[in-house]
Amino acid sequence: QRHLVESGGGAVQPGGSLRLSCAPSGFTLDFYTIGWFRQAPGEILREGVSSITGTGENMNYADSVKGRFTISRDNDKNTAYLEMNSLEPEDTAVYYCAARWGAGLSLLTWEYDYWGQGTQVTVSS
Repeated sequence: QRHLVESGGGAVQPGGSLRLSCAPSGFTLDFYTIGWFRQAPGEILREGVSSITGTGENMNYADSVKGRFTISRDNDKNTAYLEMNSLEPEDTAVYYCAARWGAGLSLLTWEYDYWGQGTQVTVSS
């Protein structure tokens, strides 16, 4: 069964950095748009954070993370990444990566086909 596996989460102080990784199980990422989402404590909905097209040429970001987060991918390593800098307590959430086949950028959860189980990011002093 196709799914994704996230790693790299943890606990950091405000201003710190983390790099999340996303690897597929059962398929390759080459022609998939990858999205990163997060679900904050107590929130029902997942917020779209960033997405990147299959070639890595195009990407977008939520306003709340622009200038602090960077999405990337290495198709040779079959892995996508989310570099998070200048982390704030408001970034505390479970972070999920997701994949959608051959499509453009999207920060909408219902447009994605495959999901990971999530990785916890906690920003606290």
